[in-house]
Amino acid sequence: MSLLMTRLLVGLKLALFPAPRRERGDVPGWVLITVMTAGLVAGLIAFVGPELQSMLRRALDAVTKAGN
Repeated sequence: MSLLMTRLLVGLKLALFPAPRRERGDVPGWVLITVMTAGLVAGLIAFVGPELQSMLRRALDAVTKAGN
């Protein structure tokens, strides 16, 4: 068989039956999203944390007083 015929057959095989690809996904993108989300949460907690704690305490106090 000639070299040209071999290359044509190999090309045809690859075109009809491509090798399965292992898709890992966009790992660096997900890492960036996770780090950015953690940063936003940390920033929000630092900024509004005391107010959130106060709101939670008032809500729990209201529930415990209503239960008595």
